[in-house]
Order: sequence, then structure tokens, then C-alpha cells
Amino acid sequence: MKWSRRDVIKGLGGLPIVGAVWWAGAVAGSEKGRKRSEILEQLNITPSLPSPVPAVTGDPIKIGIIGFGIRGQQLCRALGYATKAWLADMAQLAQENPKHTALADFKAQEKLNVRMAGVCDVFDVRAQMALDSFESDDNPIKRYRTYTEMIRSGEIDAVVIATPDHWHAPMAIEALNHNVHAYVEKPMTHTISETYALRDAARKSKALLMVGHQHRQTLSFKTAQDIVQKGTLGHVSLIQTNTNRNDDNGAWNYDIHEQANEGTIDWEQFLGNAPEVPFNKNHFFRWRKWWAYGSGLSGDLMTHDYDRLNCVLNMGIPNAVFASGGIYTHNDGRNVPDVLNVNMEFPDFSTGSSQKKGKEKGMTFVYSATLGNGFGRPTILMGHDATMELGNRLTVWPDGRSTRYADMLEAEKMHPRTPIYQYDPAANMPDAISSATSQYFADKGLMWTYINGKKVDSTFLHMREWLSATRNGGTLSCGIDEGFDEAIAAHMAGVSFKLGRRIEWDPKTETIIPIEGVDFDEVLLNR
Repeated sequence: MKWSRRDVIKGLGGLPIVGAVWWAGAVAGSEKGRKRSEILEQLNITPSLPSPVPAVTGDPIKIGIIGFGIRGQQLCRALGYATKAWLADMAQLAQENPKHTALADFKAQEKLNVRMAGVCDVFDVRAQMALDSFESDDNPIKRYRTYTEMIRSGEIDAVVIATPDHWHAPMAIEALNHNVHAYVEKPMTHTISETYALRDAARKSKALLMVGHQHRQTLSFKTAQDIVQKGTLGHVSLIQTNTNRNDDNGAWNYDIHEQANEGTIDWEQFLGNAPEVPFNKNHFFRWRKWWAYGSGLSGDLMTHDYDRLNCVLNMGIPNAVFASGGIYTHNDGRNVPDVLNVNMEFPDFSTGSSQKKGKEKGMTFVYSATLGNGFGRPTILMGHDATMELGNRLTVWPDGRSTRYADMLEAEKMHPRTPIYQYDPAANMPDAISSATSQYFADKGLMWTYINGKKVDSTFLHMREWLSATRNGGTLSCGIDEGFDEAIAAHMAGVSFKLGRRIEWDPKTETIIPIEGVDFDEVLLNR
């Protein structure tokens, strides 16, 4: 069962599929080749190709961006609009290092049939940056002072909402009520009551709502669906997924702009429904650190992990959640935890079983996070027959006590320490990951995927799907139903952390089981 790195590389190359599928224990020799074919035939896993998306034809879709901060600018680049400052910075980096391909990748990106028609940001400097970068004689852009002015103008077909969390639902509801399509960043809502209100608005509206979980476009996750559905793992009883960061930026201590002051920021509009406090630049630029505007680790980062596993398993809302943690690494005035552990219980869930009927049922989903250590911990799905490590590529190991693979394990055609399957859509591609932070996001499927050996921005694919559906119809991969699951799961974790107790869900009534004398939304918003 010994194999060399050279054997593995040989096994990865020359396969007539997108990316590479291989059995690491059978890459050399005719006998190993026979074993490899036997195993792959038994697994019968099909590497997933991207779903076809009809082109956006006709007149360009008129887009309005609401919130032009860090994420807003990233979303605009996915639409084909990059700021002059970003273009200059990327050109400089490419000149210093030819392997830095961000600018080349952006220029090679497929052109979407959209027109940036409006911008709304409460910080004058950011709004002006968008105007200076995107406006031209052929492309006039209007700055709107409020989101209601933009949505009700009749000049915007679709809005992209990249604001602090407490504004997500009010803006999305306003858009849907006026039949303006909406792309909203995660978490979909800030409170439990908003989650139901937004679902009601989406169901009544002629417009489409897309939630910004772009990892649903990552091919390894699509392949993972096939692996689970075919019973490759057997009954999955435990999932472990994590957030690992160890720098100020990862802990939401973003840069504070030198031109920020009470004259350039509409502080009252920023606050919205949040408690009234004096002007505070720390709150404005680092809003994720406070429950009043953000959702902490549970809403900001756990939602990524929950939704990408929900798209693989379709497990839905957990029956019960218990969360614990605290502020242990960044005592800087924040009131959201920087260390968090969440257990989600799915007692009736099953991915199928190779054992006697009734023996196996139920699953625990564990999410743990720290903003004080960057050691990479992979996402692991642990089944009776096999374990899957899931990131931008996926790997499957057989379990030594597997029922399904018992004969092959006994015949030494498989070995517990040797992967039986790996899907790597980036095989033979140069490593473009430049930092630990990029590695973290890439492994979550949040940066790029690979199609026919070409690196493609996952956010671009997600927005393209949304835009195509607004013009051509079709089902969204992360619409209101998926967003509802994500939001409720995140809010259950937030409430559990605040109360220090188990929070339960009633799937029949689609409600969180009440606790006498407790208003869950007040719990979420209060310190």
C-alpha cells in the first residue's frame, strides 16, 4: 500500500475529466490499476460540472449597490465594475510578482449584461469613489441618499445589499415590496421576526431574492452531494467545521478611514433601528463587533459553514442548538464573542445506512471558532463507512470498521489511512493562494472554483445565476427558503449563547419553542 508523491502526481495527471479523481493507493502497476478501477466502479461518483445558466439577454439590467464598503466593492467586481484604486493596486502587484493574477482574472471574467446605475452609501467618500470609478458619458450613475429613494425611483431593476446586518432585512423587504430584485449578503436577517417578515415579502413579490452564499457554486461541494446521496460515507453521525483566525483584520478591526467624520457620514441613517449612541467611528467601520449592528461569529461566519453543509446534506433547521464561548482574545470593547462553540442536533436526520435498519439515526453538527489562533482545521463529515474532508477539494477515507467496504478492507484493496477518492478541480493549476486568510476563504468555497481547469470567482457565478433567473426564470440555489434555514439556525445559536441554555425548534409549527418571559429578539439585540 506504499505510494510516493511522484506516483500521486502521475495519478492526478492525464485524467479525461474536469479536475482529477484518483485513488492514492492505486496509481502504479497493473494490479493496483485493477484495484483502482474496481473501487471507482463501486463508488460510482460523478465529478460535478457547473449547471448551465441561460445568458442575460435584452437590455442591460440596471443595478443599484447599497453599501460600498469592503464587501460591496467585491460584489461590484463580480459584476464587472472595479474601482480605479483597486485596478491600480492590482496592476502594481502584478508588476512586482507575475504570479499575482487578480487583475488578469478580473479582465478575463465573462461580461454580464448589467449597467451600474446607482449607488447608495452613508459615507460620502465611498459613494464618491463609486461615482468616480464607474461613471462615464456612456454610463451615468446616480447617487441616492437613501435606499428607499433608490428602490422607489423606478430607475433600478435590482439592488445589491452589502450593508451592516441590521439593514439587510429592511432593505430587502423594501425592494421586494416594490418588485425590485435583491441580492442580500449573509446573514439574511438580523432578528427572528425579520426572518418571517422577509419570507412573507419574498413569497408575495414578483421579484427574486438571492442570499450571498457563493460557496454553492463551488464544484467540490456539488460533487459532495453526489457522494452523500450514493451512500459512500454511510450514516453520518458527526460533522466538525471551524473558523480559525489570528489577526486584527480577521477579528473585524478594519481600517478607519482618515476622512471619516460627522460631516462625511450620515450617522443617523447608519444607526437605523439600532440604539441611539453618539457618533463613533469605531462602531461605523468595525460594526461586526457589536450585536446592535452585526451578528457575531454565529451570523457572520458560522452561517457560511452551516449553509455549505446544508447545500450538501439538505439537513434543514436543527431540532436543538446549544452555544457557548466568550470574549477571550480581543478585549477591545466589543460585545460579540471571539471564541464560540455551537452544537446543532438533528436527531431524526440520516444519510442512509449500510447496517441493520434502525441501528443508526441522528447527527450532531459542531461548529467551533476562535479569533486567536490560525491553525487550519478542516471540515470533516464522519460516517460509519467513510470520512470526507470537504474544502475546495474533497477527500474520502474508508473507515476501518466499515460495513460497506468490509470485503475490500479484508482483501487489502482498501486501507483506512489511504484515501479511496479525491476530487480536486484545481489539479495541475498553480497555487494562487497568497496568505493564510485567502486559504481560509478558499477552503470554504468563498473565493473561487475551477471550471475546465480555469479559476473562476465563486461570487461571479452566484451573481450570474441570480441575474439570469431574474431575466429567464429558474430556481435559485440560495433563495428565500435556504436563507430562512440559515437565518433561523444562526439566530438559535445567538440566543443560546446569550441565555446559556438549549434552544429548540418545532418543525411542525416552524417556530422556535418559546421560553416563558423571554423575547428572543430582545435577547439577540441586547448585550
